[in-house]
Amino acid sequence: MRYAGTHNFVGARVDGYDKPVCLLTRPAAEALAQVQRDLAASGFGLKVYDCYRPVRAVRHFIRWARDLGDTRTKAEFYPEVDKRHLFALGYIAARSGHSRGSTVDLGLVRLADGSEPDMGTRFDTLGPRSWPGDTRVSAEARRNRALLAAAMRRHGFRPYDREWWHFTLRREPYPATYFDFPVD
Repeated sequence: MRYAGTHNFVGARVDGYDKPVCLLTRPAAEALAQVQRDLAASGFGLKVYDCYRPVRAVRHFIRWARDLGDTRTKAEFYPEVDKRHLFALGYIAARSGHSRGSTVDLGLVRLADGSEPDMGTRFDTLGPRSWPGDTRVSAEARRNRALLAAAMRRHGFRPYDREWWHFTLRREPYPATYFDFPVD
């Protein structure tokens, strides 16, 4: 759970992440377990980076994005994007689907050794290279992105067009509710 630590685009532990725990609604968790079983046949599993996100964490992201002087993490997390445009480009939102409990950020791992295959960018790289359809990434990364997206779609998740790692359960149980309890 990336935001419970400091290695993230904010460069600090994010408000509301008291422990590195993945919380999801039951339907999202059950669908994700099916994805995991599905991918195992190809020798892959899932590495989960973020699940439920408290509203207070979203507010932390907003404060960080508005502080244009804080560019400590630019080289690693948003090298191609001007911080002033993170909202307009859809990388940071005033309301996050994660706060409804059925959105997850994840990637692949090889079951044989736990290594991560090439996905073209690292998780939370904010920029066009992270778009699922970006053709500047390697053929291997495009195959891996497609494998992940196909497995997620088969089990009821829809992708986000700006982040290869971001998926929301299509029939989420709380589509209009934004929770703010801490992750602990």
